[in-house]
Order: sequence, then structure tokens, then C-alpha cells
Amino acid sequence: MKKIGIIITDPEDWTARALINAARIKGFSPLVIDLRTAEVKINSTTPKSTVHFKTGDLSLPDLDAIIVRDVGAGAFEGVSFRFDILRELEAGGVPVINSPEAIQNAANKYHASYLLAEARLSAPETVAVQNMEAALRVISRFGDSVIKPVFGYKGKDIARIKDGEIRFSDRKAESVSLEASLERLLEERGMLYIQEFIENPGRDIRVFVVGGTAIGAIYRKAAAGSWVNNLSQGGSADRCVLTNEQKELAEKASLAIGTTFAGVDIIEGFTECLNKVNNKDDGIKESVPRILEVNGTPSGKGIYDAWGINPAEHIMEYLQNIFMK
Repeated sequence: MKKIGIIITDPEDWTARALINAARIKGFSPLVIDLRTAEVKINSTTPKSTVHFKTGDLSLPDLDAIIVRDVGAGAFEGVSFRFDILRELEAGGVPVINSPEAIQNAANKYHASYLLAEARLSAPETVAVQNMEAALRVISRFGDSVIKPVFGYKGKDIARIKDGEIRFSDRKAESVSLEASLERLLEERGMLYIQEFIENPGRDIRVFVVGGTAIGAIYRKAAAGSWVNNLSQGGSADRCVLTNEQKELAEKASLAIGTTFAGVDIIEGFTECLNKVNNKDDGIKESVPRILEVNGTPSGKGIYDAWGINPAEHIMEYLQNIFMK
């Protein structure tokens, strides 16, 4: 029986439990692992250097594969150490899904934007700056813009700037000036990741991709009075039937980031459409899908609640196919 390590931090997490159950159904032996308890012993004094990876009594290299749900947050060195463990296990021949490189690609919004651009995939215009003058210049040009933390998650700490006012996604409006808010963000982060705000129908699309194929999608609609569609910020989910264009865009985005499974967020942006007869702008707008971001450790609960589609089952089927090769 294949031993599958499932990396989690919250045993009650819906997706973690779904992965464990799906592994059992496929005939695997799921072993729940919290990498925050991992220890590594390195001995280079013997004729042959040895490295021992373990959590409790479990030797991690004995696993047949690893599925990563959550490595845990915390101080930089601790998080980096846990990713190093995954990279070293992968180099030693243990399949890791998603790979640590793919998770880090997705988690770093700036680098993800670069990878999407290299793949020539449509996304909001993005500018990364490191000083106030440049930030104000970009914000003025965009008119309506969004500042995201490069390593943010669950829609937290996102700021929208419109008409000279700044509003954060998860806190009350600030009484300080725009410049003061930007100065604080620059001091905290060292740079600003700024995107144009895309006019949209008040929702975005979360597409779940496994093994290069979109298995389903949901609309995410912001809670009343909010402009952030994340379910973790009070947004609601509904069924979405993808167009061929949206499906292809999501699948290419997952490939560009390097993920085996991913939650790809797409915004149905509006753009002015010229009348093809007289080449004039008649005020008609058409929807143009753009990628907002790619999540390398996505929750499967939203799409399961909406459609009954369980991404964990697809992930385990993908893993089973690997073993059969």
C-alpha cells in the first residue's frame, strides 16, 4: 500500500480532510504530517554523509509521495526551512504535489505576474515600484488601482485607491492621507505591487485545474459593501459554466506557474468595443477574461458546495496515474 504524506496544519480544514478521505478511497495509506514538527539531522563526519528527515517516528524519505495542502505560516526562516525540506525530498525522488517551486511561484504575486507575462497570458497591467514618487505616478495613471501584498492570501491587506482615497479590504477606512498610507506600506514591505482595477460585473471566477485540465469553476461574489470576492472575506459562491476561452486561459495559467493542481482566479473585465461598420465607439462593452492570480494551495470547499465536484478525488486519481506509469 502506497504511503502518501499529506502536509497540513489544520486537521479540521475541509480540503485536508477531503485529501485524506480521497487517498483512502484510492487504496493509499494517508499519513497526516505537520512540517512544523519536522526535524533534520545532518551527519557529515562519517565516510558517507547522511541526512535524516523525520516527523515523530516517521522517516519522510520512506513516503511514496507527498501532497501539500499547507506548510504553515510564521517567521521567514521557519517557512524557508519547511520548503527546503520539501525541495530536498523531491530531489531525493519523492514526488511532491504541488512542487515547492510551483507553490512558491504562485505565492509570489510579482513573480507569478512575470511568469504569466512570459507565457503571454492576459492579466491586469501591473507595476512594481520601490518609492513614493513612482507609486503616485502609477496610481495617477491607472485612476482606479489596487495594491496587493506580494505574499498575501485570503484577500487580506488589499488596498483599492480611487479618487485619491485608499480603502483596505479587511479594515475600516483610514483617516490618514493617501501619501501617509503609502509611506507606511513602503516601510513595511519595501516595495509596492500595483495593478489597474478592472471594471467587472461584481464577481470573479475561481477555476480548479488538476493535471492541466479545468475540472470546474465557481463565481465568487463580494459581500454587500465590499469589492473583494474572496470567500474568506464573506464572498458567496455560485456555479459557473466556463467559456472555452476562460477554460483555456485557466489551464495555460496553471501550466505557466508549474502547478499540478491550482485555483486560478479570473476576472471578466470589460473593454470598449468599436463598431466594426463605422469604426466608432458606440458604448458597447465586451468581456475580456484576465488572470488575477494562481493559488498553489487552494481550498476545494467552494467548488464542492456549488457543484459536488471534489478536487481531492481528481488529485488522487492524478497521483494514481503517476504510480501506474
